[in-house]
Amino acid sequence: MSRFTRRQALGTVAALGALPLIARPALASTKIRLGALRFTSHAASFVALERGYFADAGLDVELEFFQAAQPMAVAVASTDVDYAVTAISGGLISLAEKGAAKVIGGSLSEEPGIDGQKILASNDAFAAGLTDPSKLDGKSFAMTQAGSSFHYMGSKIAAEEGAELHFKPLQKVGAIIGALKTSQVDAWSIVPHIAKPLAAGGSAHIIGNVSDYLPNYQVTTVFTSTKNADQERGQTEAFLAALSKGVDDFNAALVDKTLGEDGADEMVKLIHKYVYADKSLEDATPGIVNGAMRLNKNAALNLASVTDQLDWFKSEGLVKDSIGIDTLVDQSYVDII
Repeated sequence: MSRFTRRQALGTVAALGALPLIARPALASTKIRLGALRFTSHAASFVALERGYFADAGLDVELEFFQAAQPMAVAVASTDVDYAVTAISGGLISLAEKGAAKVIGGSLSEEPGIDGQKILASNDAFAAGLTDPSKLDGKSFAMTQAGSSFHYMGSKIAAEEGAELHFKPLQKVGAIIGALKTSQVDAWSIVPHIAKPLAAGGSAHIIGNVSDYLPNYQVTTVFTSTKNADQERGQTEAFLAALSKGVDDFNAALVDKTLGEDGADEMVKLIHKYVYADKSLEDATPGIVNGAMRLNKNAALNLASVTDQLDWFKSEGLVKDSIGIDTLVDQSYVDII
């Protein structure tokens, strides 16, 4: 297959409308680029890098940070980034249909009993009566782009509440936060490490939980180029095995809390290098701890949730109706939940 260029990948996205694995060691110091967001939910990547798990697997990993899911999908498809962790988007699905990208695992999940993603209302909308999701009808809802996970979550919430939402694409999470703080948008859904500080600081109100509408939602996945999935199996298995060690450390420290206060403090300090790095450790700690949702052990994937997402994208006409789950997911790499 010929190299899928960034221009081709961007064109595809624009057309939307804007296990445990026993890894065969990769070649020593194989350089790879890993796409991430500066979210607590991406902590497994930070842990695997900082604690040498990638290096032990023979991988010299460089992190490249993004501000939305779809540009990350473009970067993977064009091989500017080798692997990435983020939400499924219409762009990723369409790039998979083009033979350029594959989901190879799961990452962040909603899980019963663990505080997850929140539904937020702006101060003005809350004062005007948007005090719970049943009152969303006619309101504006923020998303990065059409076909983003925010679009999916908002649509699912609205469908269950019988509401009609006006989606507002703002391209970047930072822009959405600014719009919510100034009441330029009425509502949004986001991970708790962002939602809770916004609410605690008086910038927005938490009015519901995403898990009430999408239980066991596979929020983010691990994906790579089809070339890596097909032709670099040893490297890809080594990457997943090292990442999974980071997952285990994170879950033990901040989700299951089996490592005590010292273990939790050490994990927060590590994550703080990448999340809320512009704040003091003391100020950043509550936000980091509040973002401690479950990461999937061994990069296991909730295939039912991914299938539901794919079906929604098809029903909205955001991707081709002919795309099947095997087009999107290379199941040879993953444990299926």
